Amino acid sequence: MSLSDCKFVWKNGQVVPWEQATVHVSSHGLHYGTGVFEGMRCYKTSSGPAVFRLTEHLDRWLASAAVYGMKLPYSRQQLAQATLQIIAANGFEGCYIRPIAFYGSDGLSVHPRNCPVEVMIFAWPWGAYLGGDALEHGIRATVSPWKKFQSDAIPATAKACGQYLNSVLAVQDAIARGYDEAILLDSAGCVTEGSGENLFFVKGGRLCTNDERSSVLMGITRDAVLRLAREMGIAVSIQQLTLADVQQADEAFFTGTAVEVTPVASIDDHPIGAGKRGPVTAMLQRAFFDVTGGTNPQYANWLTPVPVAKNDERLVSQGASL
Repeated sequence: MSLSDCKFVWKNGQVVPWEQATVHVSSHGLHYGTGVFEGMRCYKTSSGPAVFRLTEHLDRWLASAAVYGMKLPYSRQQLAQATLQIIAANGFEGCYIRPIAFYGSDGLSVHPRNCPVEVMIFAWPWGAYLGGDALEHGIRATVSPWKKFQSDAIPATAKACGQYLNSVLAVQDAIARGYDEAILLDSAGCVTEGSGENLFFVKGGRLCTNDERSSVLMGITRDAVLRLAREMGIAVSIQQLTLADVQQADEAFFTGTAVEVTPVASIDDHPIGAGKRGPVTAMLQRAFFDVTGGTNPQYANWLTPVPVAKNDERLVSQGASL
């Protein structure tokens, strides 16, 4: 399924038809990448659709906006309501959700000055980010020739639109060379993350990953996996990652809202462990999907139910009041 399955978008306080969710060509965000966004997933559960860690995603979105001096003209409660509303308006049982805020049209000096803040939320059905077989068989990664930017140049812990040009270059190169995904190193040669994912490896039963000191985005799925691992008695180490560490690991996997928990089978054609999903990865993957599927009551508070809409017309009229 594709973006064309999205019929309604939440735009600046109203639910509007997809065709009306437009942006002016002079928008500051279009020219300079001055926007912040989030990626969330809504999962189908036995109790109906539910958004995974909605509060945490909204908190990170607002924190990213604050880094760039961007004041969203809606409260956290209004944004949460809008997120649920747009899922219901489209009738989705499961979907990916993209909230975005950016500086709109007023002037094109580098400083956004009086540019208004535009806010939109849309959603569409999106399956496994790296392909249906990737969750079981893993993906082929490559070390990118492009280095990850440092946080003293652009704050990596904010999820800003413009910084993803770095990721675009890395993943374009990886795909052109026949791989599924890129792994970026920093200027010192240490591993940071994928083009849009956090990276974990397993060695001797110990789970290892890095943190903001490695100029990575502090992923919400990353945090969920760490918490599940500790609950399951898996030893966890937060450390700087070297390429040799990852290449010599027993297992490796990516985490992220889009990628969920996806094994890395090889890096530059060098197999990681057995070259397939390992037992620790499989265990964490099952635990993660138990949570998102609503079958682990201990983490029921990580799921926000989506109210069922009677019809699209009612939702569109409600949207105008937000």
